[in-house]
Amino acid sequence: MNTKTTNMSQILLNKVPQVVLLFWIIKILSTTVGETAADFLAVDLNFGLVNTSWIMFALLGSALVYQIRQVQYIPWLYWLNVVLISVVGTLVTDNLVDNMGVSLETATAGFSIALLLTFGLWYRAEKTLDIQFINTRKRELYYWLTILFTFALGTAAGDLLAESLGLGYANSLILFGTAIALIAIAHFKWHLNGIFSFWLVYILTRPLGAYLGDYLSQDVVNGGLGIGAAYTSAGFLTVILLGVVFSTVTAPKPKFE
Repeated sequence: MNTKTTNMSQILLNKVPQVVLLFWIIKILSTTVGETAADFLAVDLNFGLVNTSWIMFALLGSALVYQIRQVQYIPWLYWLNVVLISVVGTLVTDNLVDNMGVSLETATAGFSIALLLTFGLWYRAEKTLDIQFINTRKRELYYWLTILFTFALGTAAGDLLAESLGLGYANSLILFGTAIALIAIAHFKWHLNGIFSFWLVYILTRPLGAYLGDYLSQDVVNGGLGIGAAYTSAGFLTVILLGVVFSTVTAPKPKFE
């Protein structure tokens, strides 16, 4: 088979975006929407935690099926799944803690174990944990399962840390932002493993984005700015949309020769 044809097939089958600055910006914004949208549906629209969970599980299931059936990376579809999975990951933890009485300590430990097991099974099946070249159905299933556990773990660990230290929204933003910056420095300056760095930051951007959303949306008496969940969600969804459009327009197009 012609080498150029093979390379082109690999490009078309890749299902994930390049991990650049825009990726992290959209990811954090998606996490913020995940937090505020869940609050808007459950509280502002009075759907409740259980009904909101069923709605979001159904939406995520449909979006994931459509995503997995595609043969290449489609920006709007990929980020739609990230937004939905951020909501679902939050709801999974909230249901365990609020409805089932599971402690944040137990939830954090459980999701940590689940995440490590997923990594182990992924590596055993694929002999790689490459996050930049998801080009088989099996790899993509492991990829999305891992992302789900990172959101659930980020929710539990972030709430546990913030509640145990009593930090509040602004101080929590500083804490998690500093932790992400330190990991980035360790990666670029001291060559911390790329895959390890990626997933650490992926976990930490969940509480960072969530506390950003809470800080903007919650009432002033609760330590927020009082913008509200609806306006915060709408504003960040607009920015996400602009980011996705920009990444779509500027993405390099494969050239057949």
